Amino acid sequence: MRYIMQQPVVSTIGREKYQCHVEWRNGSFVTDEPASIGGRDTGPDPYSLLLSSLASCKIVTLRQFIDKQGWDVPTIRAKANLFQVRKEDTITTTIDCDLSFPDASLEQEQHNQLLEVAENCPVSKILKGNTLVRTFIYQDEPETEGRHYANQNIAITWKPSLCKHSGRCVSQLPGVFRLGENPWINVDGASADRISEQVLRCPTGALTVVKQR
Repeated sequence: MRYIMQQPVVSTIGREKYQCHVEWRNGSFVTDEPASIGGRDTGPDPYSLLLSSLASCKIVTLRQFIDKQGWDVPTIRAKANLFQVRKEDTITTTIDCDLSFPDASLEQEQHNQLLEVAENCPVSKILKGNTLVRTFIYQDEPETEGRHYANQNIAITWKPSLCKHSGRCVSQLPGVFRLGENPWINVDGASADRISEQVLRCPTGALTVVKQR
């Protein structure tokens, strides 16, 4: 298991309704909710972010394809919106994305190709595919039942009761975190810095660095 993003997107909210400070690999921005539900509308809301992600992915994918074909298409535009229909206990969401190519003269066959390319952009595949959303809570609390693993360079603690088996440690650093082995954590399997880096990715606090020299 390897994440697409080298660094996760981090969103933080304080007491201000409902501004979120979002950090990504190259900067930060603010999201908010509309005034109709108590926000101040100082940034895009979650629905707008979702739609902008899809629309942007479609036109970037189209730009790559069009440039490769050598077609004269100076501008690509996408409008995205969604609606939901509830039937009994099931909510069905439909996202509409309208594409246009101002100032471009394209044949019907080209339109057909562009539609197929847009339908298969990476974000479309995520939304239409088998997507599992997992949520973890980090708990920074002492626990006496932790198990300790150490060498002269690093010592880490594993707290079984906090472990939710996200699979990050095992899949991303298998030389250290080895399911089925005893001991299952081999602190000599990588450098202290690399182990410490991986421990910091634990989403629940089940793994912590005790000390590092």
